[in-house]
Amino acid sequence: MSSSRRITLKELAQHLGVSTASVSNAFNRPDQLSQDLRERILTEARQLGYRGPDAKARSLRTGRSQIVAVLLAESLTYSLNDAVASELLSGIAEVLDAHGHTLLLLSGRQANDRMPGSASIADGFIVYGLMPSPSLLGDLPSQRPQVAVDFDISGQASVHVDNAPAAHAIACHALRSPPRRAGIINLRLTEQACNGRIGDDQTLLSADQTITRARLDGFFQAFAEHDIDPATLPMWNIEENTFDVCTPVIEAILDLPDEERPDLLLCMSDRIALTVLTLAERRGIRIPEDLRITGFDGIAEGQYRSPRLTTVRQDSVEKGRIAARMVLGLEPASPRLLATELLIGESCP
Repeated sequence: MSSSRRITLKELAQHLGVSTASVSNAFNRPDQLSQDLRERILTEARQLGYRGPDAKARSLRTGRSQIVAVLLAESLTYSLNDAVASELLSGIAEVLDAHGHTLLLLSGRQANDRMPGSASIADGFIVYGLMPSPSLLGDLPSQRPQVAVDFDISGQASVHVDNAPAAHAIACHALRSPPRRAGIINLRLTEQACNGRIGDDQTLLSADQTITRARLDGFFQAFAEHDIDPATLPMWNIEENTFDVCTPVIEAILDLPDEERPDLLLCMSDRIALTVLTLAERRGIRIPEDLRITGFDGIAEGQYRSPRLTTVRQDSVEKGRIAARMVLGLEPASPRLLATELLIGESCP
């Protein structure tokens, strides 16, 4: 066979004595072949310099690119470093890998309020989180499958965890020992940017705009059931779920005079709660004797350190798997609500 040109799929199939479909499946649908046959095809392909079916030609021929785009509300750097987002992406990638699809990551923070042109080739879209600009969603091709995760798009499938019941459960656990002063640290819950104490001039986002409002509603329900008026609770807002952004807000809380500092903090995420733990320990504030802390997410870091974090565990990997299966048409595209698990640790026993 001449080395001056690229071998074709058909020629490779003839060389191996297999069908062209088998060669295509070896690259794109590995679940359709035995492991031995797939390895034989891939080994011979490498030796002959065949790198796989031409994606551009396949897209023109079939109208499908075998690419699924994930539109992230945050930057790519943040999403890849955030434990919850990275677990979600891992679940998505697991399903796409198994079915011969490629993952395209797009950031709503880098699109200048418009969808990048590369999105037009995607066969379907998974939208993760509240978009910074509503116009981004309007740019999504309406004829392609769309699945929203931790967010709702009108008329489209969605995947959520039971945020309000889970927040209610962890707050009820914390309130079994009545606090002297309780406080809530929210995550990106205000219409206007606010990295600090939430004042009367701030308007909160609604539950259909952000999952953290659903969590707040669950907290409020628990406080009301324990005869504590939610309107009296001090609340703070964090603009980004990172240690650096959390730190100034939490330092201001922990540096309050003893008679003003909360002895119970309900946090909207494990990252916030872990930052509270770290900064409290630096100040000699005893956990849980002086301050009890709860989180939300169940990331591994919170369960490996001491004191172990009391939190709500959500299965972010499974959320990603379900979203990917929906967008590929492997299961019905309908609203899904996943259960969570209350994890009792030493931070709020």
